Amino acid sequence: MSKFSSFIICLLLLVFKQADCLAQQHYEYPLTKNYQPDDPQLYETIVRLDSLFFNAYNTCTVNLDKYAAFYAEDIEFYHDKGGLMTSKKELVEATKKNICGKVTRELVKGSIEVYPIKDYGAIEIGLHSFHNNTEPSGAPSKVGRFMVIWHNDKGSWKIARVVSLH
Repeated sequence: MSKFSSFIICLLLLVFKQADCLAQQHYEYPLTKNYQPDDPQLYETIVRLDSLFFNAYNTCTVNLDKYAAFYAEDIEFYHDKGGLMTSKKELVEATKKNICGKVTRELVKGSIEVYPIKDYGAIEIGLHSFHNNTEPSGAPSKVGRFMVIWHNDKGSWKIARVVSLH
């Protein structure tokens, strides 16, 4: 093998090694810079709904029915770790079993973006973290990205689809 071929092979190995190292680094989600809502009134509506929904989530030991009422009957919940759930009843039962009194959600301030969907509703995108309440106070929690598709049926807003990435 020529010196030039050996040099190229070594160079390629270094490039692949660097790419592998970069891929294994912890990724912090940046906030979208300069986001301005297309519809400020819709934005305020969705931010308010997000707050109400996650208040019910965070207090689901006493507000499980209120929490469940936010979901559409044909909910699709995509979770990168847990898979797809399409049963509202099973989703609420899983929340009751695994979340209520054990986990609290915290929104990353300023991370919500809202995009109108003509004749349907809106898409909400943002960042949040979940705190395991059984761990000591101040224990670190990882930030994750989420997307919620809200359906507006004559002024009644329901969560139709969720994508949760951690």
